[in-house]
Amino acid sequence: MPSIPQVSRALQRVLTEEPERLARATAFCRRRSKLDAATFTQALVLGWLAEPTSTLHQLSQRAAGAGVAISPQGLDQRFTPAAVELLRGVAEAALREVMAGAPVERSLLARFPAVVVLDATTIRLPDDLATEWPGCGGGRRDGSATPGMAAALKLSVTLDLVRGSLAVDLGPGKAQDKASPLQHAPPPPGAVRIADLGYWSLDALAETAAQGASFLSRLSLTTNVYDAAGRRLDLVPWLADQSRRRLDVPVRLGAAARLPARLLAVRVPARVAAARRAGVRADARKAGTPPSARALALAGWTLLVTNAPPDLLSIPEALVLARARWQIELLFKLWKTDGQLDAWRSANPHRIMGEVWAKLTALVIQHWVVLAGCWASPDRSLVQTAQTVRDHAVALLLALGVRTRLDAVLTAICACLAGGCRVASRRAKPSLFQLLADPSCGGLA
Repeated sequence: MPSIPQVSRALQRVLTEEPERLARATAFCRRRSKLDAATFTQALVLGWLAEPTSTLHQLSQRAAGAGVAISPQGLDQRFTPAAVELLRGVAEAALREVMAGAPVERSLLARFPAVVVLDATTIRLPDDLATEWPGCGGGRRDGSATPGMAAALKLSVTLDLVRGSLAVDLGPGKAQDKASPLQHAPPPPGAVRIADLGYWSLDALAETAAQGASFLSRLSLTTNVYDAAGRRLDLVPWLADQSRRRLDVPVRLGAAARLPARLLAVRVPARVAAARRAGVRADARKAGTPPSARALALAGWTLLVTNAPPDLLSIPEALVLARARWQIELLFKLWKTDGQLDAWRSANPHRIMGEVWAKLTALVIQHWVVLAGCWASPDRSLVQTAQTVRDHAVALLLALGVRTRLDAVLTAICACLAGGCRVASRRAKPSLFQLLADPSCGGLA
């Protein structure tokens, strides 16, 4: 896991050295000013980390704590295009820092060097930013109106569930998920790669297999599936003929690729199937199209594909890992709901983008501290850890200039993280960490 000195050095590089370098490159400071680039950055990043809904008045107080007295109006005037470039550069510098925690203990995850989850989240931006950050638009096929996003920022993210390492690719909202460079980032040999269906690509799955790693994914219903004898499987009638509740059969994927894989099919309870069919119909209404009869029929099954052998990943274990994919959704929720990454108190596009970049930096720093403090604990609570880091953000701000003090503050935060911030065990509906410790405890065996 990252050591306290490693996190300290990264904080000083990102919040002190990088702003000073970027101040010249972006022309943020064209003349001598009491508010230099480093103090401006620190007040915003750690101010919004401490309180994601901070007003300019509160942020000016953070600047005063860092040694610079400036009025809220004076701070507001510093949100210029140069400030946006400065804060974007700081965010990108934070994302370049390589951090990984100690491997998760006592868990199915510990079987693998990495379990890499890939997904994306989108931040809607003001229409004024559509030229730089074009969104995905809107409009139904039948021509009726539906809200779109003229401007948006897409964050494609990989999260390693074993060691917590994070990679983020920034792009316009209109970009396809599969266009992200993370789509082809090689996982470590022996790792498992789990991606949302937006990244479904037989070429990417074949790349993963060629790199000595395993893929685990929901099956795209548009992909042709062939049995071991080369016969195409029509999944709807084939599954309807099955008497078993779960199936594990060797298949090949794609009419041309014929990628070797295992098809794992598990019949779901009637209430789950009904909820899935309701979701299919709701999505069809939003798109202005009739619901797919094939999707409705297959909603009664969970369909996964993997190239991991059965002795490495059984059906219950695959189901648990597929459920673990939601950890990245929880991370996105943490960023948006708790970290307010997609919320702001201004209509000024420059201030909005500055706030987005500053908050993104804050959330990356928050993640570093969690890695150092408690990532190895399988029952950690992301919500509680985030709150603990936020509670100490002002102390980090005040200690930044003195390395020994910064180390002491980080040590105290890590002690708090290690001493609490836990998810409770549940008997009726086991938590994910319980399922990862024993896949059979959730009735999946």
